[in-house]
Amino acid sequence: MSRILSFCIFLVVFFAIDFYVFQGYKLLVRRWIPSYSTLLHIVYWAVPVILLLLIIGTMVWSPQPTKSKVMLWSSSILFGIFIAKFVWLLFMVLDDLVRIIRLGGQRVSSEPGVKPISRSQFIVTTGALLAGTLFGTMIYGIARGAHNYTVMRRRLKLKNLPKAFQGFKIVQISDVHSGSFWSKDGVKRGIQMILDQKPDAIFFTGDLVNSKTSEFEDFKEIFGRLEAPYGVYSVLGNHDYGDYYRWPDKNGVTKEQNLQQLINHQSDMGWNLLMNESKIIEKDGEKLGVLGVENWSGHKRFPKYGKLDQAYAGVADVENKLLLSHDPSHWRAEVLKDYPTIDAMFSGHTHGMQFGIDTKYYKWSPVKYQYPEWADLYEENGQYLYVNRGFGYLGFPGRVGFLPEITVFELETA
Repeated sequence: MSRILSFCIFLVVFFAIDFYVFQGYKLLVRRWIPSYSTLLHIVYWAVPVILLLLIIGTMVWSPQPTKSKVMLWSSSILFGIFIAKFVWLLFMVLDDLVRIIRLGGQRVSSEPGVKPISRSQFIVTTGALLAGTLFGTMIYGIARGAHNYTVMRRRLKLKNLPKAFQGFKIVQISDVHSGSFWSKDGVKRGIQMILDQKPDAIFFTGDLVNSKTSEFEDFKEIFGRLEAPYGVYSVLGNHDYGDYYRWPDKNGVTKEQNLQQLINHQSDMGWNLLMNESKIIEKDGEKLGVLGVENWSGHKRFPKYGKLDQAYAGVADVENKLLLSHDPSHWRAEVLKDYPTIDAMFSGHTHGMQFGIDTKYYKWSPVKYQYPEWADLYEENGQYLYVNRGFGYLGFPGRVGFLPEITVFELETA
C-alpha cells in the first residue's frame, strides 16, 4: 500500500512540474515552430504518458521486471526527463519572480491600466537549453558511460617494504552492484581488462549486489574468471547484507540465508572473503598482511559491523599491512586514530556519485559534501587511503564524468 501511495505522490509531483514547464514550452513552440504547435503539444504530453504505461505494463506482466530492458530504458528516459524538466522549472520560477517584481513596481508607480508582463524569452530559452543539454548528457552517460571502464595506475610507497614485494601489482575493483547491470558484454569486457593487467593479487571492496544475492547469479561465471597468483581478496559492503529489502522474499528466502548464499558464491569462485579477519601473503620468504573488515561507517545511517581489532590481531607482527574496508569514512574515524601501522586502506562506496567532473587537475562531485575522502588517493602521516570510483552503478544506470574504474597499484619502498 505504501508503494502505491508513493507512486501516486510521484505522479502528482511529476505532472505538476510538467504542467508548469509546459507554459515555457508553449512559449518556445509559438516563437520558433508555430505551424506545428498542436502536434508538438501532443508529443510533449504523450512521451511521459507512454513511458509510464511501459513501466506499469512491465511491472504487471513481466516475470522479472528489474531485468527487463524495456523497464531499464523507459525508467531511465523518464528519470532523465524528470531531472531535465526540474532544472527548467528553476528557470521558470526565476522568470515568474522577475515578472512579479516588475508587476509590483508598476502597481507602486500607480500607472493606470497595468498590463500583465510577458515571459522573458531569454530566461525560458536558457532553461530549455540547459535542460536539454542535461538530458542528452544523462542518456549518453547510460549508453556510453555505464561500461566505459577506465584503468587508473597508482604507486604506493610503503615504509620497510620487503624486496620481494617491490613492484607487487594489485588490482582493485569495488561496488559491482550486479543487480543494476544491463550489458553482459560490457561486464565481460571489464573483467578481461582486469585480467589483462596481470595482477599479483586482486582486491574487491564490497557491494557485490544491490540487495539480493540472486542478482549475482547471471554474473557469477563472468566474475569467477578473476584470479591472481597470490589470490583474490574481498569484503562486504553495506548493500551485501540485504538491509534494504523486506525479508523473506517471495521464495521464502530469509535475510540470513541471502547473506549465506552471497558468502557461498564468493567461496565457490575461490575468493578470500575477509569478515573481520586477515591473511598473510608470502613471497620469497617475506610477508605482506591483508586485513578485511565487514562494513564500518563513520555515518550513522550505515552499519558498523566491522571489528578491526579482530582482523588486526592476525597480522599484528607483520611489518606491512593493507586494509580492505568498504566505506572510506572508516579511515578517518578509526584507522588514522588507532592503527598507525596500517600502511594503506582500500575502499569504495561513494561511486563519485556517478556524476561530476573528474580530471587530472580538478575533481568535483556532490558527494564531496558528505565525504571528505570520496575519490582517488589520499595520504596523511604516511598512511594511504584509496577510494575506488566503482565498477558498477546504482540507481541511475550510467555514469557522467566519473567512469567505472579498475585501479592498478604497484608497491614500492618509501
